[in-house]
Amino acid sequence: MTTSPARSPRLLLIVTVVLVVAGVILLTVPQTASAPAVSAPPRATAPTARPTATAPGSRAAQASALAQATASTASTHSANSSALPPHGEGVAGDAAIQKSLEDAWPADLAADDEHKLLAAGRGLLRADATGVGRAKWPAVFGDPDQAIAPAFATARFRIRAAVARRDGSPDKAVVHLVWAGADRGGTYTDRRITDWYFARTSTKGASTWTPQPRI
Repeated sequence: MTTSPARSPRLLLIVTVVLVVAGVILLTVPQTASAPAVSAPPRATAPTARPTATAPGSRAAQASALAQATASTASTHSANSSALPPHGEGVAGDAAIQKSLEDAWPADLAADDEHKLLAAGRGLLRADATGVGRAKWPAVFGDPDQAIAPAFATARFRIRAAVARRDGSPDKAVVHLVWAGADRGGTYTDRRITDWYFARTSTKGASTWTPQPRI
């Protein structure tokens, strides 16, 4: 009975220490458990957030580039179309047609060959349309006395533009002509198109462009 008062403070002290330790343990356990929960979401969401953000942007960029290319093509086509003079403008529009042909079909023949071909092509077209000079081309038009009557009046015939270019081979060429004329019925057209084809032939070392018969 004399020892219980002395032991009571010790027991209380021990109990108090045990409770404090238990409280500390309880306080620290939730903190260590919650730490992974806080850091886990960024690891899970970071890989998926980037693709969804960049994919729409790349599609939008591609669509924008395609739209710009289409607009540029349409603008170029419109500019080329507007370069041609309107129908009925007459001689004033010939230079614009000539430039349009040269821009669309760059030169690919030697200057001397081009000059010869243009002269021959112009002569052949005039002979075919008006009958003037057919005797110079018997292989093309046959006997002048039995030739078909010309379909166009000489007075209203005019070559507006012409270019001579290769026709798939260095030894083949085509003369492309744009011309105006009134037929025997009086119908006038100012933008007719005719092509004359030529083949290069060599005789005794000399080169000549020979017109090919029209089929």
